[in-house]
Formats: sequence, structure tokens, C-alpha cells
Amino acid sequence: MKANIGTADRILRIIAGVALIGLAATGVIGVWGYLGIVPLITAFVRFCPAYLPFGINTCSVEKSK
Repeated sequence: MKANIGTADRILRIIAGVALIGLAATGVIGVWGYLGIVPLITAFVRFCPAYLPFGINTCSVEKSK
């Protein structure tokens, strides 16, 4: 698995995941809010399988000298 999630994408996924889980835990939104675990997992492993079919890669590419 090659990383395909960059830093900004990771931060947004962590914020969204924590927000969804927090809202579900407090009862503001339904149980579906616990799906916030998905963006958290993808942020921590730095790989999103949904990006593969579209060829998306938000990682910065280092140029060789």
C-alpha cells in the first residue's frame, strides 16, 4: 500500500472523523455518525482505497536531484 493521502487531507479527515463521532456520542446526530471511524482510519494509515479508481493522490511528490 503506497500512501496516497497528504498532510492537509489527513488533517481534514481527522477533524471530520472526530466531529462525526463526537456528534454521534452526544446524540446530536444518529448512529451513522460513528462512520467517522472510516476517515480516522484512512488518515492514520495514509491510504484511501476510494482514491485508487480515480488516480487521486494528495501526497506531495519529492523531486529527485
